[in-house]
Amino acid sequence: MINIHEKTLKDLEFFTVLKQVSEHCSTELGKDAALGIIPFPTVEQIQLELKYVNEYLSSFQNENRIPNHGFDAITKELKLLKIENTYLEVPSLQKLVSISLTVNSILKFLEKFEEYYPNLYQQSNSIEVITALIDQVDAVVDRFGEIKDDASPTLSELRKSINQLKTKINSSFTSALNTYHNLDYLDDIRESVVDNKRVLAVKAMYRRKVRGAIMGGSKTGSIVYIEPETTLQYSRELNNLEYEEKEEVIKILKELTDFIRLFSPLLKTYQEFLTQIDIISAKAKYANRMDAILPEITEERSLFLRDAYHPLLYLNNKAKNEETYPQTIALDKESRIIVISGPNAGGKSITLKTVGLLQAMLQSGMLIPVHERSKVCIFDRVLSDIGDNQSIENHLSTYSYRLKQMNYFLRKCNNKTLFLID
Repeated sequence: MINIHEKTLKDLEFFTVLKQVSEHCSTELGKDAALGIIPFPTVEQIQLELKYVNEYLSSFQNENRIPNHGFDAITKELKLLKIENTYLEVPSLQKLVSISLTVNSILKFLEKFEEYYPNLYQQSNSIEVITALIDQVDAVVDRFGEIKDDASPTLSELRKSINQLKTKINSSFTSALNTYHNLDYLDDIRESVVDNKRVLAVKAMYRRKVRGAIMGGSKTGSIVYIEPETTLQYSRELNNLEYEEKEEVIKILKELTDFIRLFSPLLKTYQEFLTQIDIISAKAKYANRMDAILPEITEERSLFLRDAYHPLLYLNNKAKNEETYPQTIALDKESRIIVISGPNAGGKSITLKTVGLLQAMLQSGMLIPVHERSKVCIFDRVLSDIGDNQSIENHLSTYSYRLKQMNYFLRKCNNKTLFLID
């Protein structure tokens, strides 16, 4: 079981690297997951993740770019689907269709270009491509996000009746408008809209002459807004029909949601898959920024970092158009210890941190900025004692604290440990 202690990761500024990686994510779920990256617990997982990232990086250099993987999180929708008798609104249905289309697009692409991306294809080929969910939602919701008239026979009949009533309302209103206009009961504006209804703009003195419902008046009191009696009757019928329409829409959405519930586990898999792709993509983009590569990984206890750059220093200098100088370091069975001496501010600590940080990144599935002829191995542990470690909490001096730490390190170290002391 591979383990790199959180204190060591902090000493090496590993979490600053994660923040930079997360900035390359396309989704909020991806960003959150990237900030929580920790070194993988097995060699197999490390090697597999490195292959994924390396394949994704290669897509930047060839014509077969991996399709866009951006998506809106469906976490709330997945929670709702677990609750009986709930139903999804149209925006939620559109999110489910969108995530399904995105996954289907990537799965088909990876199947087509398996030769280019064998490991990414292998990772995805167990995920099912489905169109039933997409087809079912498309049968109910149109491209403008409205429920289609033919989503059910009942809805179709209701909407026909609603349209007929609206025609009757308009014609009855026009008739009343002409009648009262000819009688000179109306103000110059003739009509207005109150509560989304057409109303007559009646001169206040004639308010008792016009039959209908008073809906309000002007600020000056010179105009009274009245919905004509004939229109009023049709409006009540319309309200009833629109209520029935809403009920039918809810019934349709409930039936559709019940159908979608069958796909809940798959939809959860879709979101997890796209989140993983987002992290792989972010790692590849981060690698691309600093010309990072996948070096040869050897099973021997040896390490050869040729022209190795400290990622944070390299990117910081790159932003300022300043040069960063690489370092070459080698460790093997015959030469297992390196002692670096020199003046203050001579680069000793940065060299130490470069070795440790690159190792932590590699074991977290990230490519590293080294020469292509570099060789690395996987360590079970990376231990560090870097910086001022005086323990005020435990009332220990720097020297006493160091002795205590050394005792701990001696007990934890083995032949698969990278140990960094500053």
